[in-house]
Amino acid sequence: MLSNYLPILIFLVIATALAGLLLTLGSVLGRFSSRNRNDPAKLSPYECGFEAFEDSRMKFDVRYYLVAILFIVFDLEIAFLFPWAVALGKLGSFGLVAMAIFLGILIVGFIYEWKKGALEWD
Repeated sequence: MLSNYLPILIFLVIATALAGLLLTLGSVLGRFSSRNRNDPAKLSPYECGFEAFEDSRMKFDVRYYLVAILFIVFDLEIAFLFPWAVALGKLGSFGLVAMAIFLGILIVGFIYEWKKGALEWD
Protein backbone atom coordinates (compact mmCIF):
# COMPACT_ATOMS: atom_id res chain seq x y z
CA MET A 1 0.00 0.00 0.00
CA LEU A 2 2.81 2.40 0.88
CA SER A 3 4.51 1.75 -2.45
CA ASN A 4 1.51 3.30 -4.22
CA TYR A 5 2.30 6.65 -2.60
CA LEU A 6 6.05 6.54 -3.26
CA PRO A 7 5.87 8.47 -6.60
CA ILE A 8 3.82 11.21 -4.92
CA LEU A 9 6.33 11.44 -2.07
CA ILE A 10 9.23 11.63 -4.53
CA PHE A 11 7.42 14.36 -6.49
CA LEU A 12 6.77 16.40 -3.33
CA VAL A 13 10.41 16.09 -2.18
CA ILE A 14 11.75 17.16 -5.58
CA ALA A 15 9.27 20.04 -5.86
CA THR A 16 10.11 21.31 -2.36
CA ALA A 17 13.85 21.05 -3.01
CA LEU A 18 13.55 22.83 -6.35
CA ALA A 19 11.40 25.61 -4.85
CA GLY A 20 13.89 26.11 -2.02
CA LEU A 21 16.82 26.13 -4.43
CA LEU A 22 15.20 28.69 -6.73
CA LEU A 23 14.18 30.96 -3.85
CA THR A 24 17.67 30.84 -2.38
CA LEU A 25 19.30 31.41 -5.76
CA GLY A 26 17.05 34.40 -6.48
CA SER A 27 17.74 35.91 -3.09
CA VAL A 28 21.51 35.50 -3.41
CA LEU A 29 21.71 36.75 -6.99
CA GLY A 30 19.33 39.62 -6.23
CA ARG A 31 21.79 41.13 -3.78
CA PHE A 32 24.47 41.40 -6.45
CA SER A 33 22.22 42.86 -9.14
CA SER A 34 23.11 46.36 -10.30
CA ARG A 35 19.39 47.11 -10.73
CA ASN A 36 18.65 46.61 -7.04
CA ARG A 37 19.41 50.16 -5.95
CA ASN A 38 16.92 52.21 -3.97
CA ASP A 39 16.11 55.12 -6.24
CA PRO A 40 12.90 57.19 -6.25
CA ALA A 41 11.67 55.77 -9.55
CA LYS A 42 11.78 52.21 -8.28
CA LEU A 43 10.14 53.06 -4.98
CA SER A 44 7.27 55.05 -6.51
CA PRO A 45 3.76 53.56 -6.94
CA TYR A 46 3.25 51.91 -10.30
CA GLU A 47 0.02 51.04 -12.10
CA CYS A 48 0.27 49.24 -15.43
CA GLY A 49 2.86 51.57 -16.92
CA PHE A 50 1.23 54.79 -15.73
CA GLU A 51 1.83 57.03 -12.78
CA ALA A 52 -0.61 56.37 -9.96
CA PHE A 53 -3.79 58.40 -10.45
CA GLU A 54 -4.98 58.46 -6.87
CA ASP A 55 -4.18 57.08 -3.45
CA SER A 56 -3.58 53.34 -3.52
CA ARG A 57 -6.00 52.92 -0.62
CA MET A 58 -8.99 54.35 -2.47
CA LYS A 59 -12.32 52.56 -2.22
CA PHE A 60 -13.37 50.38 -5.12
CA ASP A 61 -16.88 50.19 -6.45
CA VAL A 62 -18.89 47.30 -5.00
CA ARG A 63 -19.66 46.05 -8.51
CA TYR A 64 -16.01 45.13 -8.94
CA TYR A 65 -16.28 42.66 -6.07
CA LEU A 66 -19.67 41.39 -7.24
CA VAL A 67 -18.30 40.56 -10.68
CA ALA A 68 -15.31 38.84 -9.07
CA ILE A 69 -17.56 36.77 -6.80
CA LEU A 70 -19.83 35.85 -9.71
CA PHE A 71 -16.81 34.74 -11.73
CA ILE A 72 -15.60 32.54 -8.89
CA VAL A 73 -19.05 31.01 -8.33
CA PHE A 74 -19.64 30.19 -11.99
CA ASP A 75 -16.06 29.04 -12.48
CA LEU A 76 -16.29 26.60 -9.56
CA GLU A 77 -19.62 25.29 -10.75
CA ILE A 78 -18.21 24.68 -14.22
CA ALA A 79 -15.30 22.80 -12.60
CA PHE A 80 -17.84 20.13 -11.59
CA LEU A 81 -18.28 19.28 -15.27
CA PHE A 82 -14.82 17.73 -15.64
CA PRO A 83 -15.21 14.85 -13.16
CA TRP A 84 -18.74 14.30 -14.45
CA ALA A 85 -17.47 13.99 -18.02
CA VAL A 86 -14.86 11.46 -16.95
CA ALA A 87 -17.37 9.33 -15.04
CA LEU A 88 -20.27 9.70 -17.49
CA GLY A 89 -19.89 6.14 -18.76
CA LYS A 90 -20.42 4.74 -15.25
CA LEU A 91 -23.18 7.17 -14.31
CA GLY A 92 -25.38 6.45 -17.29
CA SER A 93 -28.67 8.23 -17.87
CA PHE A 94 -29.06 9.12 -14.18
CA GLY A 95 -25.83 11.12 -14.32
CA LEU A 96 -26.93 12.81 -17.53
CA VAL A 97 -30.27 13.87 -16.03
CA ALA A 98 -28.62 15.03 -12.79
CA MET A 99 -26.14 17.18 -14.72
CA ALA A 100 -28.92 18.56 -16.92
CA ILE A 101 -30.75 19.68 -13.76
CA PHE A 102 -27.54 21.17 -12.38
CA LEU A 103 -26.84 23.05 -15.60
CA GLY A 104 -30.45 24.20 -15.74
CA ILE A 105 -30.15 25.73 -12.28
CA LEU A 106 -26.83 27.29 -13.32
CA ILE A 107 -28.39 28.80 -16.44
CA VAL A 108 -31.36 30.15 -14.49
CA GLY A 109 -28.95 31.82 -12.04
CA PHE A 110 -26.92 33.25 -14.90
CA ILE A 111 -30.03 34.66 -16.61
CA TYR A 112 -31.19 36.13 -13.28
CA GLU A 113 -27.84 37.89 -12.79
CA TRP A 114 -27.90 39.10 -16.39
CA LYS A 115 -31.41 40.54 -16.04
CA LYS A 116 -30.53 42.22 -12.72
CA GLY A 117 -27.65 43.98 -14.45
CA ALA A 118 -24.91 42.46 -12.28
CA LEU A 119 -22.81 41.79 -15.36
CA GLU A 120 -23.07 45.37 -16.65
CA TRP A 121 -20.14 47.66 -16.04
CA ASP A 122 -21.29 51.25 -16.46
